[in-house]
Amino acid sequence: MQFPLLSRSGVMERLIAEATEEGDKKCVISPPKIPGGAKTFELVAKFCYGVKLELTASNVVYLRCAAEHLEMTEEYGEGNLSTQTETFLNQVVLRNWKDSLKALQTCDDILPHAEELHVTKRCLESLATKACTDPNLFGWPMMERGPMQSPGGSVMWNGISTGARPKHSNSDWWYEDVSTLSLPLYKRLISIMESHGNRQELLAGSLAYYAKKYLHGLNRRQGANETTSCLMPMASGASPSEKEQKVLLEEIDQLLPVQKGLVPTKFLFGLLRTALILKSNPSCLANLEKRIGMQLEQATLEDLLLPNFSYSTETLYNVDCVQRILEHFLAMDQITGGSSPCSIEDGQLIGSPSLTPITTVAKLIDGYLAEVAPDVNLKLPKFQALAAAVPEYARPLDDGLYRAIDIYLKSHPWLAESDREQLCRLIDCQKLSLEACTHAAQNERLPLRIIVQVLFFEQLQLRTSIAGCFLVSDNLDGSRQLRSGFAGSTDGGWATAVRENQVLKVGMDNMRTRVFELEKECSSMRHEIEKLGRTKVSSTWGNVSKKFGFKMKSQMCSAQEGSVSKQNNGSAKFEKAKDRHGKHKKNS
Repeated sequence: MQFPLLSRSGVMERLIAEATEEGDKKCVISPPKIPGGAKTFELVAKFCYGVKLELTASNVVYLRCAAEHLEMTEEYGEGNLSTQTETFLNQVVLRNWKDSLKALQTCDDILPHAEELHVTKRCLESLATKACTDPNLFGWPMMERGPMQSPGGSVMWNGISTGARPKHSNSDWWYEDVSTLSLPLYKRLISIMESHGNRQELLAGSLAYYAKKYLHGLNRRQGANETTSCLMPMASGASPSEKEQKVLLEEIDQLLPVQKGLVPTKFLFGLLRTALILKSNPSCLANLEKRIGMQLEQATLEDLLLPNFSYSTETLYNVDCVQRILEHFLAMDQITGGSSPCSIEDGQLIGSPSLTPITTVAKLIDGYLAEVAPDVNLKLPKFQALAAAVPEYARPLDDGLYRAIDIYLKSHPWLAESDREQLCRLIDCQKLSLEACTHAAQNERLPLRIIVQVLFFEQLQLRTSIAGCFLVSDNLDGSRQLRSGFAGSTDGGWATAVRENQVLKVGMDNMRTRVFELEKECSSMRHEIEKLGRTKVSSTWGNVSKKFGFKMKSQMCSAQEGSVSKQNNGSAKFEKAKDRHGKHKKNS
C-alpha cells in the first residue's frame, strides 16, 4: 500500500524509509504540513493511487504548491503531479480571465508557497494584460453572474464558452471582478496595470468602485442588504471593521492618480468625510484636501457642507477644512496664472478665460457662507477670514457676499457696532446690483456709514444710466434723419427704432422717479443728522462727510430739492437741450 506514495513523492519516500529503519512493525509517519490542508492531501493521495483527478482553477494552485512541497517531480515518475499542474496552469488557467481570477483568489490561503513558485505574480500579470484588452475580441467569459454570461452557455475545461459571446462591454467591464480580491492583491494588481500603461482614468474608476464597495460612508443611501461581504478574506456576511476601513481608505488615497479631473470631486469629498469619521492620519486628510483644492470649481454647495465630527468644536460645519481647501485652490490658481486683472461690464466678467474657475469658486464660497452664517457658534474672525480669503477680482458682483453678511448679522444681533462695521467693509458698494442696493438702503442691521455709501453709489449708478439713455436717444434721433432717405428699404428698421425710443423714454421716466425718491431719502437723512448735533450743525455735517470717505457738500441735497421742485421746468429745458444737440450734430 505504501508503494504508490513512494514512487511519486520524494518527501514521502524519505519519511517511510526512516520509519522502516526504526524497526517498527506499524509504519506510522507524520507528513509535513501540506499547503491546502487535508483536502488537498486527499487529492494528492488519489493521484498517487491512480484515481482520475479533475484539475480546476479552484484547486490547481493548492495542488501545484503541494506537489512542489512533496517533491512530486519527474524524477519520481513521468507525468507527475508537479508537471501536470504546471501545464494546466500555463495552458488553461492563465489564458482565461475568469480562471486567472479564481486561481489568484486561492493564492491568499497559501500566499508564501504561491509566491515562491511565482504563481501569484503570473496570475496578476495575466489579469493586468487582459484588463486593457477588449474581451469581445476573444470571448473571455467574465464572472459567472451578470449580463456577460449567456443564460444557456457553459465553460469547458479549456476555457472555451459554449454559449454566445458577450454582445458588448464597456472599458470598465473588469471593475466588479477585481473588486472581489483582497486589498493586498488588489493593490498589486493596480500597480502592475499602471506599469503596463493602462489609462489613468480607468485605474481611478476601479479604485473608486472598490472604495464604494467596502467603505460604508461613501454610500449613505445604500441599503444594508447591498453592502459587501469582505474587505480582507473574511467569513461570508461579515462586514469590514472600522480599522480595516481606515486602512483601506489610506491605501486608496495613496493609489489614486494625482492628475486633476481623473477622480470625481464628489467622490473625493466622500473620502474626506469618511476619513474625518474614521479619524484617519493627518497626512491622508491633507492629501485629500489638496486633491479637492485642485478642482474645487467642480464642487457643489452640498459637497462643502462637511459636518463637524470633533467634540472639541461647537460649530455645526467644518469651516476650517473648507478654509484649507480654498487656500490650496488659490495657491494652485496663482501657480497656473489665474490671478490676472479683469474688468466688469454689465455684471459680466471680462478678462482671461482662466478667471472662470476662480469666479465659480467665489460664488460657491459665498453660498457656503450664507449656509453657515446662521450658526450662532460660528465666531466672527472665522467667518470674516473665509469671506476675505476670496480675492476681490474674483467677484463680479458682491450680492452673494452681502446676502451672507446680512444673514450673519441677523443671526448674531449681539455684535458690537465696530465689529459690524469691520465685517461690512468686505462689501464693495460699487459692485452691488440695484436690487441689492435697494435692500441695503432699508437694512437696519447695517451700520450707518455703509447705508450712506450704498445710497451714494446707487444714485451715482442711476445718474450714469440716465446719461447713457440720453446718449442712446440722441443717437436714435440722428439715425432717424439718416434713414429718411431710405424709407422704401428700411421701413421695418424705422418701426423698430420708434419702439426702442418709446421703451427708453419709459425707462427714463422710471429712473427719474427713483432719483426723486433717493433725493428725498438723502434730504431726510440730512435733517436727521442735523437734529443729532443742533449746536454744531455745519461742523457735524463736515465731520460726517469726512468719516464717510467721500466729498459731500451740504448744498448738494438742497440743490437736488430745488431740482425736484422745478421738475416741469427741467423737462422743458431737457427738450430744448435735446434740440440744440440735434442741430449741433446736423451742422457737424
